[in-house]
Amino acid sequence: MNKIRARGLGIPFEGTPGEFNAITDVSGVTVGYSTIIEGTDARTGVTIIHPRGRELFDPVYAGVHSFNGNGEVTGTLWIEEGGLLEGPIGLTNTHSVGVVRDAIVKWQVRNDFRFQKWCMPIVAETADAWLNNMDGFFVKEEHVFEALDSAASGAIEEGSIGGGTGMMCYEFKGGTGTSSRRLPEKSGGWTVGALAQTNFGRREYLTIAGVPVGKHIKNENKWHVSGEDPNKQDDGSLIVVVGTDAPLLPHQLKRVARRVSLGMARTGSIGGNGSGDIFIAFSTANPNATKPGEKGLTDIQTVVNDHLDPIFEATVYATEEAIINSLVAARDMIGHEISVKALPHDEVRELLKKFGRLS
Repeated sequence: MNKIRARGLGIPFEGTPGEFNAITDVSGVTVGYSTIIEGTDARTGVTIIHPRGRELFDPVYAGVHSFNGNGEVTGTLWIEEGGLLEGPIGLTNTHSVGVVRDAIVKWQVRNDFRFQKWCMPIVAETADAWLNNMDGFFVKEEHVFEALDSAASGAIEEGSIGGGTGMMCYEFKGGTGTSSRRLPEKSGGWTVGALAQTNFGRREYLTIAGVPVGKHIKNENKWHVSGEDPNKQDDGSLIVVVGTDAPLLPHQLKRVARRVSLGMARTGSIGGNGSGDIFIAFSTANPNATKPGEKGLTDIQTVVNDHLDPIFEATVYATEEAIINSLVAARDMIGHEISVKALPHDEVRELLKKFGRLS
């Protein structure tokens, strides 16, 4: 388990985190991983998020937002149309979306963890093609099953793990990061958690706690390239999954997903043309909302729009910290075409001190 996180470096963030400062602070949410590191070519894996643990036959309301659509998330048409997420969410590399999707369907059928006869999993991707040889198709069915079955609550790992294993962020080693915010009771007391798979951004844009650290970090802390420069044509991608126990309807969750863009921006990104920045938000409130009562009616609760701002704020701040956590937790990696350095912790601290953000 990675012990160093952004707050452990003293980096100041807005808002109050939950117990684990993770998406798993939202009651019922579990996260599982399968990490593949083999030889010099395989640097990849799978991340699974269960909105209600393994109780996949009870859908959750959900919304999705594509900030920049150079990417793929399967099953989003039904979220847009029906507002429902009916199973787990998978995160992996671009060339493994199909095998992850098919394995989730098989797992749901085998365990009878499905809402209806057909399954439509949500599987998202970012491209790890420089540290990982995506054409090697290293992600297999058994890796997906491992991530599905190992999912747990509580503290979860970050950095080069699961789907984030071979990812880069702001020209440093990136990967998987998570964070959460607990709203005060006067604002509902809800929890908002975010999990990010980071593979985006140019170094000169990197901003931490309002400080443009990317412009000041020494040049030797950079990758060594034997193939194409990963930033020559695009900025990579970012997938963020937001979970909350606030009772929100699908159109409100789509609004929450849009706010992820602002958390991304707080870390410096402009959202490049080649970046697949796609965000999903779900609510674990309103269990059994899809089970009809008399005349096909069901009773649900929802936060009124005038009280959504604290949830929007929590989403922005949790996203920002999740992205920085993915950088802080990652370590140097040598891979398929390049070697990439981790974010230099001491140098970041010195820069934050220089700009008055640390004492």
